Amino acid sequence: MVMVLSILFFPVFFFMALGSKLCPHQCSCYEASELVDCRSRGFSHIPHNIPHGTWLLDLSGNKLSELGSTSFIGIWALRVLLLSQSNIRVVHDQALSSLNFLEKLDLSYNNLRVLPPEFSHGLTSIKDLKMSHNSLERLEKHSLKELESLERLDLSHNHIQIIEVGAFRGLTMLRHLNLAWNQLSVLQGGLLTMQQGLSLLILAHNNISRIDAEALAPLQTLTILNLEANQLRSLKFKTFLNLQTPSTHLQMSENPWICDCELHRVFSKILRVKHLHVDDYMNITCHSPLLLAGASLGLMHSQLCVAETATVLVITGTVMVTVVAALVMAERKRKKQKMNVERQGSDPMPWEARK
Repeated sequence: MVMVLSILFFPVFFFMALGSKLCPHQCSCYEASELVDCRSRGFSHIPHNIPHGTWLLDLSGNKLSELGSTSFIGIWALRVLLLSQSNIRVVHDQALSSLNFLEKLDLSYNNLRVLPPEFSHGLTSIKDLKMSHNSLERLEKHSLKELESLERLDLSHNHIQIIEVGAFRGLTMLRHLNLAWNQLSVLQGGLLTMQQGLSLLILAHNNISRIDAEALAPLQTLTILNLEANQLRSLKFKTFLNLQTPSTHLQMSENPWICDCELHRVFSKILRVKHLHVDDYMNITCHSPLLLAGASLGLMHSQLCVAETATVLVITGTVMVTVVAALVMAERKRKKQKMNVERQGSDPMPWEARK
């Protein structure tokens, strides 16, 4: 009986033992934590023999250059995939499509210039995606469409100039979006339509010179909006009035502000809105006019309308003097005409008879 049982269960024990010994050459595998450490091993391709039950795979610091369409087939249990600093230039369509349970993906510090249309295919469980310090120039509307569970997206330190309207449409669970250190020039309306739950939006160190009036309207829970170090010269109050949130902290220093009475009025209105807080108001400095360059808007805002008020008073005074003078002249002319009429009426002899 014992011999029969041994024969029956031998294949099971054999394959379990074999599976426990599977580990890519040069990597370190930790069975207890289901972790495979292949950091900085000089790999030029995804190594073979990665155990099927691997939970975390660290391939950062290698020389992979590209991710092929079959790179991760068979690693069905993977939750965390680290690929930073791996010289990746190309990610092929559906390269990650087999990783249905993946929750964190780190592709930072690579050389990606473009994301394929099917980049997000199969990544419906991912919550944290890091793609900072790459060379991305644009985001197309299909590349991220299936990231329906994504909560944190870091796209900072790229060269992004264009984000197609619809690029974030599928990211309805997004909480943190970092787009700092890119080359965006406009924050357009319709870009964040589906991001009602967004709490952190970092847009610092771009080239943003315009914010569309409706761009921020969908953001109902935004806590921090960082617009530092852009190309903002002026603002429209309506843009921030549309931001209906419980409490939002704005950061807007290091912009080339044109300090005039209109800018003073806009900031004065923003500061009076209870749920809006300009954290760095005292650090907002004037870029122009030249006479005010470097001056703090917060320290001198009350003086910005003095010159405009004086100008208005001068113009108003001039207009009033002109009007009064015109009335006086008109009155004199009227009286003179009246006197002539009366003089002619008192003369009994017609002019022709006197001649």
